[in-house]
Amino acid sequence: MTDVQPPSLTLYVTSPRGLEDLLADELAGFGAEVTGTTVAGVHVQADVAMAYRICLWSRLANRVVLCLLREQDVERPEALVEAARRVDWRAHLRAGSSLAVDFHGQSEHIRHTRFGAQSVKDGIVDSMRAAGHERPVIELKSPDMRIYAHLHRGRLLLGLDLVGGSMHQRGYRRDAGHAPLKENLAAALLMRADWPARARRGEPLVDPMCGAGTLLIEAALMAADIAPQLARHYFAFEAWAGHDPGVWQELKREAQARASVGRRRVKSTLFGRDQSPPAIAAAKANAMRAGIPALIELKGAEVAQLTRPEGIDGPGLVITNPPYGERLGELPEVVPIYTALGERLRAEFEGWQLALFTGNPDLGHRTGLRATKQYAFKNGPLDCKLLLIPVVAESTSRGAFGKDSVESDSAGEKGAQEASGAPRNEGAQMFANRLQKNRKRLKKWLKQSGESCYRLYDADMPEYALAVDVYGDHVHVQEYAPPRSVDPRQAQRRLFDALEVIPQVLGVRPEDVHYKQRTRQSGKAQYAKQGASGERFEVSEGPARLWVNLRDYLDTGLFLDHRPVRRMLRDMADGKRFLNLFCYTGTATVQAALGGASDSVSVDLSNTYLTWARDNFALNRLDPSRHRVIRDDCLRWLETAGSEFDLIFMDPPTFSNSKKMDDVLDVQRDHARLIELAMARLAPGGTLVFSNNQRRFTLDAAIGERFVVENISARTFDPDFARRPDLHHCFLIRHH
Repeated sequence: MTDVQPPSLTLYVTSPRGLEDLLADELAGFGAEVTGTTVAGVHVQADVAMAYRICLWSRLANRVVLCLLREQDVERPEALVEAARRVDWRAHLRAGSSLAVDFHGQSEHIRHTRFGAQSVKDGIVDSMRAAGHERPVIELKSPDMRIYAHLHRGRLLLGLDLVGGSMHQRGYRRDAGHAPLKENLAAALLMRADWPARARRGEPLVDPMCGAGTLLIEAALMAADIAPQLARHYFAFEAWAGHDPGVWQELKREAQARASVGRRRVKSTLFGRDQSPPAIAAAKANAMRAGIPALIELKGAEVAQLTRPEGIDGPGLVITNPPYGERLGELPEVVPIYTALGERLRAEFEGWQLALFTGNPDLGHRTGLRATKQYAFKNGPLDCKLLLIPVVAESTSRGAFGKDSVESDSAGEKGAQEASGAPRNEGAQMFANRLQKNRKRLKKWLKQSGESCYRLYDADMPEYALAVDVYGDHVHVQEYAPPRSVDPRQAQRRLFDALEVIPQVLGVRPEDVHYKQRTRQSGKAQYAKQGASGERFEVSEGPARLWVNLRDYLDTGLFLDHRPVRRMLRDMADGKRFLNLFCYTGTATVQAALGGASDSVSVDLSNTYLTWARDNFALNRLDPSRHRVIRDDCLRWLETAGSEFDLIFMDPPTFSNSKKMDDVLDVQRDHARLIELAMARLAPGGTLVFSNNQRRFTLDAAIGERFVVENISARTFDPDFARRPDLHHCFLIRHH
């Protein structure tokens, strides 16, 4: 008598992109017959027991699909319905069970996933009715069975999702924290870092930025031989007509027994650290739900405080997923984290292995350690890399970075190096020296003027093409777009140098350094939000109190180079009727009002900035009945206005094609018309202060013939802008 062989099932096991080879190795390790790999998936032949084992034990899979039909040339919805109708659904769907269709892909005639799902559902219903079965119940939220349908380039795959949901969801993570890793991606990182073998040897594991603890918990589940889906309450194959409850119960008992023994036999200790108390609390709660709280020690600590856990000797694994700085404003806070991580590892973890997962590999260089291996992964939409780095005591930062060819700056000597925290490379030190030199040059002027908002650095060194502005205890850094001749990676490394040096030299917190990229703006770009923090704070300029926002907009609300012009307006305004055209946030109006202007009108097209101007007026307790704001196109307003003013300030943008305007504004082309319209509103004996930031601006000769014009540009720069005498142009214009 011969044994009856169990029927072979064709499975398609999906995974995140980049994990296919790892998944194939994992499935082969279970004993499954791997027949091929595709993008984000592995094809397998297996019996029922092996299918269940994959559903229970795979740490890398997203879905396990029992393939029922493969079809070519499926382009139209009619072909999709017909393909679904040909499947013998009676052999797989129990009477009265509910189902939902998950449709992926598209064709020329099937553009929407909902339409594709509806077509598959229609085919299933037709098939069941033709076989004399009742219509299946459609339940989108919690169905008994999920139908998997994938259409790509006319090729259709129909099957049953045996688990019924994505397998990255283990059930323990209700407290996700900020930007968490998916569980199966965390498992893949641990496998690439050779954690399963390290755990068998009893090596310790440390995550210095553990967040909600996903890496730690996945590592503990591996070390304790706990099946990742053991805590799942329901598998869709339990509603499958071909389900074998006896086989399934035996596999569950085996997994429970292995987990019970595995917890007791764990040799490794896992340590999680994070500076966020909510993150530590979330990690503890997640570890409790995962059933392994005793295997993980969690404490609050910053990266700069990282030490080797007490009682731990020999090598181990440090694995972490630090912030990537993918949002530009985060970079000043992120760069020092990588530097501090490298310093603490070299000091405390010599001989260990660092597995660093990052969406910005150049940040990995800030550790001063060299990667010997790297693996590409996707974390959601982000291209990321896992860097495997042996920890050595001596810094290899020179080899990691290369040497910047930056001309020496003789001004900053040993004191600058000490104040800047001894930057790693020559270029960073030269930048630190220049910051120190500029602070020393401006010190006397700042003390005499009392100004707290000023420009400290403005691309003084071509290699470091930045503008660094100080706003009290905050710093605003703008990076100018580098020329195409500059290697982008080298430019980025120099930026990281600067962002690391600035807090050290200026004595500010990294989180109070705000970074943006500055490119040529057109249209409404200067009004466009860069963020939505709503974080603003108060600064002073002479007697004025003003709101600035360093995070959310390209500009901060205060043009620092126009400080002398605003001071002049304040001195000229006593008893005058004041008009501010293109008023921005109303800072010039505030100064004029504090200088004694009898009343004022401020005109701009942006609701955002007019609201900001009103807030500035309120901060300085200006009477809104005497100091009005008007939303309008300045050209249109001038053409229809009937009032006269004794003092007018006009600072138009260099170029604007805002949809709210009637026409495109080009200050070089249109300034004569603007000036003539403004002069029509200027009272006899009054003054128009006309300014703009067009570097190559030339005043129309006809203006000089019609009016009395005085070019005062050279007198409108304070010492902090002495290096940029072409940054703006300013004229006093009066009637003859």
